[in-house]
Amino acid sequence: MSLRVMWLLNHSSARKFEVAMLKSLGVSQIFLPKLFPNDVSFRSASVDWSEDANLDIPQAELDVLNAADWYNGADADAWKIANRYFDVCFCILQYAGILVQAARHFEGALLWRAYGLDISKTYSFVVDYLTGGKGGRRLIEQMGRRFYFAKAYDHIDAVEMPLLQKRALYLPLGLHNASLRDGWEGRDRRIFFVCPEIGFNDYYKSIYQDFVAAMDGMPYAIGGAQPLAVADPAVLGFTPLAVHEENMRQMRVMFYHSTEPNHVHYHPFEAVRAGMPLVFMGGGMLERMAGPGLPGCCASMDEARHKLARILEGDQKLIDSIRATQGVLLERMEADHLRQAWRDGLARVEADLQTARAERAERAALAVALPARKKPRIAVLLPIGYRGGTLRGAKLLAQALYLGSRQAGEAADVVLLHLDDPALYPPEEFADLQAGVARRAFTWKVLDMDEARRAMHYGGNAGWVPASERYLVADDGIRNLCDCDLWFLVSDRFSAPMLPLRPTMHLVYDYVQRYARTMDAGGDRPFLDVVRLAERVLTTTEFTRQDVLQYAGVAAHKVLRLPMLAPDFSAVPQRAQSRKADYFHWTSNAARHKNHANALKALDLYYREFDGALDCRVTGVGTDALAEGELAALIAAGKPLRKRVRWLGELPEWHYQDTLARAAFLWHPAQVDNGTFAVIEAAASGVPALSSDYPAMREIDTQFSLQLAWSDSADPRAMAQALKRMEQECTARRALLPGAGQLAGQGVAQLAPAYWEAVRACL
Repeated sequence: MSLRVMWLLNHSSARKFEVAMLKSLGVSQIFLPKLFPNDVSFRSASVDWSEDANLDIPQAELDVLNAADWYNGADADAWKIANRYFDVCFCILQYAGILVQAARHFEGALLWRAYGLDISKTYSFVVDYLTGGKGGRRLIEQMGRRFYFAKAYDHIDAVEMPLLQKRALYLPLGLHNASLRDGWEGRDRRIFFVCPEIGFNDYYKSIYQDFVAAMDGMPYAIGGAQPLAVADPAVLGFTPLAVHEENMRQMRVMFYHSTEPNHVHYHPFEAVRAGMPLVFMGGGMLERMAGPGLPGCCASMDEARHKLARILEGDQKLIDSIRATQGVLLERMEADHLRQAWRDGLARVEADLQTARAERAERAALAVALPARKKPRIAVLLPIGYRGGTLRGAKLLAQALYLGSRQAGEAADVVLLHLDDPALYPPEEFADLQAGVARRAFTWKVLDMDEARRAMHYGGNAGWVPASERYLVADDGIRNLCDCDLWFLVSDRFSAPMLPLRPTMHLVYDYVQRYARTMDAGGDRPFLDVVRLAERVLTTTEFTRQDVLQYAGVAAHKVLRLPMLAPDFSAVPQRAQSRKADYFHWTSNAARHKNHANALKALDLYYREFDGALDCRVTGVGTDALAEGELAALIAAGKPLRKRVRWLGELPEWHYQDTLARAAFLWHPAQVDNGTFAVIEAAASGVPALSSDYPAMREIDTQFSLQLAWSDSADPRAMAQALKRMEQECTARRALLPGAGQLAGQGVAQLAPAYWEAVRACL
């Protein structure tokens, strides 16, 4: 068999059987993953490097494959290498990333290995849960004959949705070396029971409690890894393989509790292989595999307790009858017994791959003759009443997608959506919107779980299961945004998830609440829940990207950092000031993280102790109200603050630009955020800037070559000293500012291709 296989699992026992099975069928090129999640559900995982020596892959490319996080999907570069060398990819769907990335990048066959779930779950639910509804099914449909539901037991797809049933492929699970060893001695008069994760897993905790209650008064020992210690001397915890095998040789009997119809563990087969008597509950997978009538099979817990007691007491007749008949379980797991099913299954995969590749070549040959595709339409949506920098960012994002799609020859329609509030969003607010970008107003509608389920059903998602009590729908007066192919959401400020009628992306600017108390504890829970459901999350700084990974907990394959967007500054004149500026410009807003109290203390020191010569003009949304609110007492206590600081509030754009351009310098004393666009705008007008020193501002300084001056936002005296230095150095600092050409190199037109590529991958 000429197939080349990536077996992207780390389960130790399954690997021993399945890799050996593949080799017996002639598969010689097998890649095994070297990383697996730090997750207790991977308690049976290990890494095997032995197959690397057999691969005909250059070492540099093999290093990329070995370093990839396949469970979270890996990146496009790793998949490019995979496409060069492999035809088939075996995986499990622990996270959505592997399905998403394979659907986008892998040209071979994806075999989702299904070893069975407990009766409360289905794989159909897993697809919907991990991918937020329709997304996973859409990806499976998109892969067509290249996707397989690779079931380990022939019956487990009966409870699945038709899509998985249609793509079911039977590749039975077996046991590596199913030969009877018969080394059992049984000198330890105890029942051996295996139950891991008792301390934190409710499923296994319940099994443990039921076993302890049923076996009250009987001697037993409990194996299985226990990441959290269990206050029970009978619980052995993790033991090395040699100790585990010795336990099976010496303990009198193993009891297997499970009546699950779709899943079975390895340890009862290990016990049978060791020659250890196995008493097990009927109605589950073991009875299905062996058939009725085995002496060790029990119809009730009372029957099980009775048989266990007889074995502990040395009933040799019962022991012999169990040991003489239970070998049928090993026969069902023998490689020779299962090889034909694997041969037939992989032959189907090989044939389907040939057909899929022929179809792909035919489509490529006919592509020139086909009519042009319908333009994709992207919605850029502001969820709340943003103004200032966030509104500007949304307009720039819409512009980047509009230009980037056209630069790629894939012209997309772009629609900017904002709340239906004419006072907040008058038409003149969008005078600078890219020509060709449409604009719509919308209102939010809230659906409860039943309403959401019905809406999804009518939208063609009959099997969708709501995971939230409420869902949001953007009522734009047309089709609730369903005429758009992708929803690009600017920020994560949603009280509930949007109804997943379309894939979503988020542009997340910051998680200020992680560093400054801007909301009550837990108040951002809805934001974090929503952003985890996105197809992709974009940030404009590495600082925020790390927050998205570490604080929001978004999977790494979903998160992408792109450069901050800035408009074309070529038409902005850098004014040569006709007279010496008599003020500096503090642009802000009413948000807590803007550090107003420390800034005012610094200003007071600047005027009182350092003989500050420049006035201060404060602009921005809500700043005119600050002086009459929580900062009023600070201002009233200092005469210089009342006399030298002017609170101008939000200015019209022309007035703001004029005020900025005539300033000696711009001051940005905020505590922490994603950085401010204002320092770039100032540089374009020939105005240097003094900024608080924090990571996002350092990144902006580097991207735009701004040569910012720095101060410590937590120390008012240091801030005051920095203001005095800036007063003295601002003229010299003008010469350090980037020229128009440097800034133009970071314009929207130059960065648009990267933004379009990020969006295109989600269409």
